[in-house]
Amino acid sequence: MLGFALRRLGLALLVALTVSVLAFLLLHLSGDPALALAGEGARQADIDAVRRAYGLDRPMLVQYADWLWHILQGDFGTSVYFKTEVGPLIWSKLKTTLLLGLGSLAVALLISIPLGVLAALYKGSLIDRLCLAVAVLGQALPNFFFALVLIMLFSITLRVLPVSGSGSWEHFVMPSIALGYYVAPAFMRLIRAGMIEVLGADYIRTARAKGLPAGKVVFKHALRNAIVPVVALAAVQLGYLLGGSVVVETIFALDGLGYLAYQSITFKDFPVMQLIVLLLSVLYVLLTLAADLANAWLDPRIRVT
Repeated sequence: MLGFALRRLGLALLVALTVSVLAFLLLHLSGDPALALAGEGARQADIDAVRRAYGLDRPMLVQYADWLWHILQGDFGTSVYFKTEVGPLIWSKLKTTLLLGLGSLAVALLISIPLGVLAALYKGSLIDRLCLAVAVLGQALPNFFFALVLIMLFSITLRVLPVSGSGSWEHFVMPSIALGYYVAPAFMRLIRAGMIEVLGADYIRTARAKGLPAGKVVFKHALRNAIVPVVALAAVQLGYLLGGSVVVETIFALDGLGYLAYQSITFKDFPVMQLIVLLLSVLYVLLTLAADLANAWLDPRIRVT
């Protein structure tokens, strides 16, 4: 297990380094950063002054090494638009996005696990088709449309949930449902396929022949093995939820990382853009690493690969 963990950790570090290069190049791939910072109507002398002030006149490799060194020291620079340090600005928004991502993942699992198990137990039946229909509907509905439907139902008609803000757990209910329902179908199909395969295994038939209760066979023996691939998918989907919540955060006025990313792109705030891309990418790498280690713990056969 230790050797497997060290190999995965080395690969994760290599991916994180590659991501840092891409995050740095983002500044230059979007055009001349000096021109963007100085403004379209700026004179050439002003552009050159901005280029010297931000060190953009140095060789690219020197700029990257200096940027990475400051990042490793915890110096993330100053926001061009917000006129404040980038680190505290992003950390203040990250909590909201993490709560939204974890809440959405919980909603997705609460929806997908029962539906996936039911669909597998009644394969080919009306129940199976209804579960698949719920999954198809989740992917067919755009996030913004489903979010507006939730607002109309729970905030305007029933008046049980607040429309916007992030002051309490109630503010995260509708955004979590809107995002969680969208990613639930992927979990549901994977659980269904895994359960169908596992329920046909010899050890399941043996457990049933011994007279074990049906619930114990399904949830203790079958689901535990069928849910192993879901761990890896959960890490991938959580990374997507953290980075893809811009629309939902905007609709529900959640002052999170997604909305900050939208603002930084709009106002060409390159230091904020770079750190957001780097942070979300590193989080994605760490989540994938955690999923690999969890899978190796659940299924020892993975450790020899």
